[in-house]
Amino acid sequence: MGHPALAEEFTANTERAHWHDRALWFVRQKRDRMAASVPEWEELRATASAIKQHTQSLLADYLEEFERNATAHGAVVHWAADAEEHNRIVLSILQQHQVQNLVKSKSMLTEECHLNPWLEQHGIHVVDTDLGERIVQLREEPPSHIVLPAIHIRKEEVGECFHEHLGTEAGASDPEYLTEAARQHLRECFCNADAGLTGVNFAIAETGGIVICTNEGNADLGVGVPRVHIACMGMEKLIPRAEDLSVFLRLLARSATGQPVTTYSSHFHGPQQGGELHIVIVDNGRSEILQSEFRRSLDCIRCGACMNTCPVYRRSGGHSYESTVPGPIGSILTPLRTPEEHNTLPFACSLCGSCSDVCPVRIPLHHQLFALREHLDAKNLLERGKKLQMKVLSAVFSRPWLYRLAGRFARKALRWTPRFITYSSLTPAGLWGKARELPEAPPQSFRELYRNRQQQVDSEQNHPGDV
Repeated sequence: MGHPALAEEFTANTERAHWHDRALWFVRQKRDRMAASVPEWEELRATASAIKQHTQSLLADYLEEFERNATAHGAVVHWAADAEEHNRIVLSILQQHQVQNLVKSKSMLTEECHLNPWLEQHGIHVVDTDLGERIVQLREEPPSHIVLPAIHIRKEEVGECFHEHLGTEAGASDPEYLTEAARQHLRECFCNADAGLTGVNFAIAETGGIVICTNEGNADLGVGVPRVHIACMGMEKLIPRAEDLSVFLRLLARSATGQPVTTYSSHFHGPQQGGELHIVIVDNGRSEILQSEFRRSLDCIRCGACMNTCPVYRRSGGHSYESTVPGPIGSILTPLRTPEEHNTLPFACSLCGSCSDVCPVRIPLHHQLFALREHLDAKNLLERGKKLQMKVLSAVFSRPWLYRLAGRFARKALRWTPRFITYSSLTPAGLWGKARELPEAPPQSFRELYRNRQQQVDSEQNHPGDV
């Protein structure tokens, strides 16, 4: 349907839209307080950005170094060119070990590759063990946020979902009660699992180790009981040295949820005794992005800060983006991979720059979104109406007399618009105005105010005795 139509559906429920906006702004405020408490915050951001750009410049070398060191620890490294190959590799590992029950910690890469439905088609029962992910899985929905996947769902709706699927009391909405029910349910899933699958927050070339950050400990439980651990990572998750990790760990949780550090930062160097560790490194279009002017988008550490601050995302909901990664960063990554399907996303941006201000690795998000609009225009993927609007505005702005005339007409139109909306709410123009807070029309233009002021100054200078 495209972002504009889906966003309109979300905003139709005014109460939910306002609640969603306030919930995410609350997280943004927590992030600001945490950032202000670290005197060297901007230095950390600059350092993280420099590390990421350095890694990109030597990515092939660092990937080979990581493979050598991970293999030396006993891990098996697999390479996947795209989502299909990634899914085949994971399935082959599970089938080799006759896995029937798989537990997963949060992994945006497997969401990107649509791994769950692929495995279920082949008879493997998959349980997402992050609480938010489990809620949306039971509701048969995709996550709406990369850190807070169920942020769009109220506790009463969670209660209804758990009553249907977990047998909790009807009408229960107490968060502590619902969390305990989920804990008991997931504990049984952990104990019955044949294999565990995780994402990867950071992979360290120097050591061959991987780092997984969670607040619930579900990644540790998921790979602690079964003997088979599959870790799926996009190739951009690499950092060069172990000492670089501290920079990102100080930035990640503060930017994501406004806490000093994630509750669990788990390090894995090879498999557990008697077990197997398989690391699947995925490209899936990242090499092409790396060679483009949008390569900085691969610096993203998936903290979600840009979503929590974005005025468009907060008011339109994550599902309106139809993307694994929504919000500002998703509006770059998704159209780069599937421009024909998601050509509206770069225009779902006010270019306010707030996303760039909070990004912990200093990705110039709003500049990249602006450049991506031109990129899509070069591919002839812009709507005719949008191109026509730009041509009309160009004609107006390049002709002073036409600009003055348009301004005079606009001032009159603004005075009549409220009345027009009242009597024409079913017309396209009326609906457009009804959904917006329109400014009050000034009685005079800036040019008229300036001319009158100049005449007053000239009069005072010519007749000083009259003052």
